[in-house]
Amino acid sequence: MNLFPENKIAGILTPLFALRSEKGLGIGDVATLREFIVWAREIGFGVVQLLPINEVGRDNSPYNAISAMAIEPMTLHLAPGSPEELSREAFESAMANENLVALRRGPVKYERVRKLKGELLERAFKNFQLNATADRQSVFEQFCERESNWLKQYSFFRVLMELNSESETWDEWKREHRDPQTARSWLAEQSTEMRTQFSGREKFFSYVQWIADEQWREVRKFAEKRQVALMGDIPFGISYYSADVFTERNIFHLDWSGGAPPESYFKDDKFTIKWGQNWGIPVYNWPAMRAQDFAWWRQRVRGVSRIFHIFRIDHVLGFYRIYAFPWRPKRNAEFLPLTHAQMLEKTGGRSPHFAPRDDETAENCEANKREGEEYLRMVLAESGATRVVGEDLGTVPRYVRPSLQSLGIAGFKIPQWEFLDGRMTPGNEFERLSVATYATHDHKPIRELWREMFDEKSPTREQAREDLLKIAQFAGIAPQEGLEYERAVYPAIMSALFNSNSWIAIVMITDLLARKDRFNVPGTAATTNWTRRLPKTISQMRESHSVRRKMRLITELLEKSGRVRDSSS
Repeated sequence: MNLFPENKIAGILTPLFALRSEKGLGIGDVATLREFIVWAREIGFGVVQLLPINEVGRDNSPYNAISAMAIEPMTLHLAPGSPEELSREAFESAMANENLVALRRGPVKYERVRKLKGELLERAFKNFQLNATADRQSVFEQFCERESNWLKQYSFFRVLMELNSESETWDEWKREHRDPQTARSWLAEQSTEMRTQFSGREKFFSYVQWIADEQWREVRKFAEKRQVALMGDIPFGISYYSADVFTERNIFHLDWSGGAPPESYFKDDKFTIKWGQNWGIPVYNWPAMRAQDFAWWRQRVRGVSRIFHIFRIDHVLGFYRIYAFPWRPKRNAEFLPLTHAQMLEKTGGRSPHFAPRDDETAENCEANKREGEEYLRMVLAESGATRVVGEDLGTVPRYVRPSLQSLGIAGFKIPQWEFLDGRMTPGNEFERLSVATYATHDHKPIRELWREMFDEKSPTREQAREDLLKIAQFAGIAPQEGLEYERAVYPAIMSALFNSNSWIAIVMITDLLARKDRFNVPGTAATTNWTRRLPKTISQMRESHSVRRKMRLITELLEKSGRVRDSSS
């Protein structure tokens, strides 16, 4: 893949779960992704960006995975012959009691989808055990051996989850299961039959990850043949309730909870405005990681590099320093009304702060910069030919962006946030080694901002107006009532983004389609988070007159800006 910053390209960011196809099982999967890659390439895009694809917990958040390595089974395409062991009879039998029309309609119904796909994988695994050829078994065994460093720990954790009502909250499990050593001692004391069953379940979860590895590697090849780069996502942190933390507690500070400092931008989140974002991720014990030559991080990077051509590090600032809370997120409501003094009294004098140190002195800044670059050089060394970009948004110390540039890591440019000394930075002054986009998965779509700006009853009207005025300034237009969004605003903002100097210009799928849907509202546990899907299948988008009209315009703008990838290159 010709992924050098000299060649400007453009991409679409979409959550995989949101994509629809006529044959889907209620959630976007790798087969749907293939359709999307073809559609994106037809328009002229050279990148498809996804959210993390690791296995999720009960909150279904891709940023709160139960493993840094395991792939989410719901992303798999399951149909007769896919995987090889899934017969038509087994497939149709599992489908007999499922209403596919209802399953495909509306938002993702995670409980039903997870149960259905789990049953299909169970049937495929049973067939594999009974009928797999020696060659097929050998390939599976080779995968298990190659990935044993993480796979054994993960499969052990997954079986324990199963024994504890599929809950990942290991500190609430049966007492004998809450620690890897005690759990293994407990298992050793069980009957031969029980140990055999346990081993069989470990093998099942390993089988699922083997199928996931096969299917995702094939998607990578599929994208390469069409000159489309897949862009993945590594969250800086990992869930407290993950196989990684359960197994390797020594490389984490479990009494501190990582997040971000107070931020006034998210007006609908009082806790974030007052205290910051408490993500609940354990703070890394970097000295302990260094003593292991950063084995855990190296493994994580190798995993994402096998599938993706580019990956984004979510909250790359965390490598330099992380904002740490002395309480876990489930206690946020308890701390929200407190004064600073009351908070200190409740925590025993421990206060939210930057770890390992703040940026208040030149010495601290230099130390944070030096250590951050050490960790990121390790990431770059392990990523090989896979390109790395860093989401450097939020409270950004002055040294971070020059540091990322010196390492060859592209940072992000949100045009409406790019101001220097009171002056908006025009797109032609963006560093070439950067990724320009109006929105991440956390932001409101521009069409929704437009609606709110003219809605006198909207509590976030002023924030929407402020954001839109900045976007309009960047695009060189004057937003006003009566101005038609799709005729006057949409072309101007897309043109401005594509004509920026950034290496990659990314458009959120909702902004591309001029829709108002929002996939996630930060700081909330809304039932709609991570469930909303696009209203049309990819085939329907291809046939839709209104979508085709927009995409013809996008193709024209991509060609004029020099971002269309030559399929012969």
